[in-house]
Amino acid sequence: MGKLLAQAGVPILFLAARRIGKARQAVRFVGKGRAVTLDSPQASAAPIILLTTSDSALAGVAEFLARSAGRARWTGKVVLHTCGSIPSSILAPLKRRGAAIGSLHPFQTVPSPAAGFRNLRGGFWAIEGDAKARRAAGELVKTLQGVAFRIRPGEKTLYHLAAFLVSPTTVTLMERSTRLLKKAGVPRKIAPLMLARFVGETTRNFAELGARRALTGPAVRGDWQTLERHIQALRKAAPDLLPVYAALLRAMLRLARRRLPHSLRKALC
Repeated sequence: MGKLLAQAGVPILFLAARRIGKARQAVRFVGKGRAVTLDSPQASAAPIILLTTSDSALAGVAEFLARSAGRARWTGKVVLHTCGSIPSSILAPLKRRGAAIGSLHPFQTVPSPAAGFRNLRGGFWAIEGDAKARRAAGELVKTLQGVAFRIRPGEKTLYHLAAFLVSPTTVTLMERSTRLLKKAGVPRKIAPLMLARFVGETTRNFAELGARRALTGPAVRGDWQTLERHIQALRKAAPDLLPVYAALLRAMLRLARRRLPHSLRKALC
């Protein structure tokens, strides 16, 4: 995110970390700014401060910054965090020092800084917090050519859960599908490419057609014999996947408005 903002012309004054080496590493990646430690007075010198720590570190960082400065250093400033499951109220120590607090979170998977540089521009961003902080967050999102939307602070866990259900779970399912494809004789090199193309088309269909029309496969057609063969094959090849398969199948049938035959219900028990 910092690198994208820097390239868009946003002044990046300082990049701070607990250890100066980490801050210097961030400066090298972003290409702008000066490396400082969190306890440096300059760590809070900018009018807008972005806290991009892990969820577990956020409360401690907010407390540390609030303790390290008097009220004068925070009055009029905006502090935003980028954690998806935590509301901006976790920054209350800084609000008590006079700062406007908020959060902005990209609804995007970011496995590395390089991936974030590639995929954060033009994305969708959840924002919440004080009015001044929301305005600042909205301007940053606009700079990144993205779409900002407000989210209920008390329901951020549900928002984050929605992302969890479709991103790391999809990767996990794709990895397990890769194993099944290899057992079926599909060459190791092309299995991931096949799945990436297949899942990519599925997501496009979902966006263009909606969930029910995008849903395909034997459960939608009522092809119960194929599903029975799936279950038999899983028992031999990957029995630990049976509970996952059963849960997904039941959710799929509810979406397709079909009922599972008694014989299949017994097979899944």
